[in-house]
Amino acid sequence: MGAAGSKLEKALGDQFPEGERYFGFENFGNTCYCNSVLQALYFCVPFREQLLEYYANNKSVADAEENLLTCLADLFSQISSQKKKTGVIAPKRFVQRLKKQNELFRSYMHQDAHEFLNYLLNELVDILEKETQSAKNGKEETSSSSPEKFANGPKAPQANGGQKEPIVSWVHKIFQGILTNETRCLRCETVTARDETFLDLSLDIEQNSSITSCLKNFSSTETLHADDKFFCDKCCSLQEAQKRMKIKKPPNILVIHLKRFKYIEQLGRYKKLSYRVVFPLELKLSNTVEEYADIEYSLFAVVVHVGSGPTPGHYVSLVKSHNHWLFFDDENVEMIEESAVQTFFGSSQEYSSNTDHGYILFYESLGPK
Repeated sequence: MGAAGSKLEKALGDQFPEGERYFGFENFGNTCYCNSVLQALYFCVPFREQLLEYYANNKSVADAEENLLTCLADLFSQISSQKKKTGVIAPKRFVQRLKKQNELFRSYMHQDAHEFLNYLLNELVDILEKETQSAKNGKEETSSSSPEKFANGPKAPQANGGQKEPIVSWVHKIFQGILTNETRCLRCETVTARDETFLDLSLDIEQNSSITSCLKNFSSTETLHADDKFFCDKCCSLQEAQKRMKIKKPPNILVIHLKRFKYIEQLGRYKKLSYRVVFPLELKLSNTVEEYADIEYSLFAVVVHVGSGPTPGHYVSLVKSHNHWLFFDDENVEMIEESAVQTFFGSSQEYSSNTDHGYILFYESLGPK
């Protein structure tokens, strides 16, 4: 990266952002799926800030057990504290920990970047929840000098059949949104709504479409009839109904996964859909509940899948940092023009020489317009 690094510094010149670091990641045989996602997360500013704060607060805990969170915090801290502005870092400890913990990522097979992102965020949530819980328990132990207080369960009865308060971690605050699944009985018109949380949205894609149309399809109304009838509690019977999914609470960071890999029964394997799906630099969410109708998002990272099929393939990432777009390909980092982002939309023809397609998109909320 020596020459490439100095080339990047030259390209940015005195526009090199104060205190920012642009480091490529070494690839350990097949770890591009991990490198590309970690770059996108490093340039997700609220995530990086929380992780560095976590590192600062926990680095003194000598007997702390190593886990994915401590390894990731350590890696981010290593990058941000480099003396040089550019270079290459080997995320070795993190990758070793990942492989040790999940056999899915242990083989030298091509891995899926979206599966990795999903696993990582859920794992961080679990670790943070356990830490919060044990800190709470520790406080309760010390604050209650008389043990009989807790002998018969918690002091306050808990609603919802003893469900404990869900712990909201900083990962939730950054990535979690809420979907509401509305089902309207066509006989009595009663609407049943069920909420569910998400850390990312997986969207079905069509040829020559856009993120906006994929989101519209995601939220489109579907009629449940014949064998799919809905059991309406009010009618006490199976009825025809209309069902749709809306975004009830949009997340601060909206992660969109495009379903580019489709299982083809006849072939007995996955096929890559190289469809052209336009993803705008600025996105307005329209399929949300009314109060959020004007929320705008700005694109800051794209994990790109390179290759005509799922295996063997390669992952790279595009990242926006301080109004500059950068291209990360394992050890290599270079500047690109904003207009180059469009070359990753996909192919409008079935067979095309362009095999670099946007796969995971990261948008940050700009708040209501």
